[in-house]
Amino acid sequence: MNGIVLAGTSSGVGKTVATLAVLRALQRTGRDPQPAKAGPDFIDPSHHAAVCEKPSRTLDPWLAGEEGCRRNYHRGSGDICVVEGMMGLYDGTNSTAAVAETLELPVVLVVDAKAGMESVAAQGLGFREYATEADRDIDVVGVLANRAHGGRHEAGIRDALPDSLSYFGRVPPLGGLEIPDRHLGLHMGREAPIDVETLDAASEEIAVEELLEVATEPPRPEPRPPGTDTGKTVAVADDAAFCFRYPASLERLRERAEVVTFSPVAGDSLPDCDGVYLPGGYPELHGAELAAGGTLAELGARAAEGVPVLGECGGLMALSETLTDTDGDTHAMAGVLPADVTMCERYQALDHVELVARGDTLTASGGEQLRGHEFHYSTAEVADDADFAFEVKRGDGIAGAKDGLTEYRALGTYAHVHADSGAFDAFVDSL
Repeated sequence: MNGIVLAGTSSGVGKTVATLAVLRALQRTGRDPQPAKAGPDFIDPSHHAAVCEKPSRTLDPWLAGEEGCRRNYHRGSGDICVVEGMMGLYDGTNSTAAVAETLELPVVLVVDAKAGMESVAAQGLGFREYATEADRDIDVVGVLANRAHGGRHEAGIRDALPDSLSYFGRVPPLGGLEIPDRHLGLHMGREAPIDVETLDAASEEIAVEELLEVATEPPRPEPRPPGTDTGKTVAVADDAAFCFRYPASLERLRERAEVVTFSPVAGDSLPDCDGVYLPGGYPELHGAELAAGGTLAELGARAAEGVPVLGECGGLMALSETLTDTDGDTHAMAGVLPADVTMCERYQALDHVELVARGDTLTASGGEQLRGHEFHYSTAEVADDADFAFEVKRGDGIAGAKDGLTEYRALGTYAHVHADSGAFDAFVDSL
């Protein structure tokens, strides 16, 4: 499957809306696009999935390794893959440029053109030439003008582009394309989808054939050895409070075990299972329901009996003693881990992380390194005698350069990890 990368000049230029417009333009011309996202984000992919009705692939060499990044790309299906970049093209340790280089995909630069014409061409040319300075083997093939009017405005942009840069159309400055945001980023795709008619109008000026012409296919990776089916059952929390999970993680769990889902927000009983996975999400927005629903209390009792439980970020918060939201209201959580979690007004950590296991734990053997990602607005006050599973080699962790709060056979981390890290295989093998 051929693909392209839609990269921004910076954060806030409208990459997500431009990506949705391109996906819709491909659909309107009879193509079946596969969405993907460079970097560790969970939220933008939810908007891709709302348009394409298929999971958006997570492409992050830090989380998955270069071969894992390629494998995740090729797990997709369709006529063409559209990869939305993160931040600006060259920004970050694991930049969009690094992803484009790993996959050998052409880069289309999304430029906010609302107040520029020749300057759009200057940005495009500068980003193309800077690849040499950044020591990135990538090809910036052209620009997509976001928030650009037609007529003289569009003609001025197109005419100013040098021969080395193609013009791939524009997304007009329409009302109704704004996606509301909050802490951690935009609202999820199922909460705030863009109206289909508005998205159709936004997609009308995309140069679909030109995009298809420049798209290329990434190299094929070495296949990952298949995991044996353990015959175990893993219960996965799945609702508005626990919605941050990578498609590859669930896919790997399903290869190794039976997966059943449940909703703590709805007060579902914990399914009969051998282990529990609590993904990240927004438990702070549903504290009252979680406290009253009974699911977390049941989970606490099962954890005390020795059922393995893995909680990531929001899952860590739900496993804690209490959760205090930004209104100052404190809610009882599962009471498994010796911590009280408090939400803050600004983010407390945002980075790719590297952890080293202090001993054998649910997701790693002693001495093994895990790479992941952390982004949270909460802090955790932990008991003086709390046990931690990981030393933090890079990142912040929970407290004192440590992550992986553990009690019984439960493990809660601020770090999110990817299936290609091997963490979910280790988890299933521990059941």
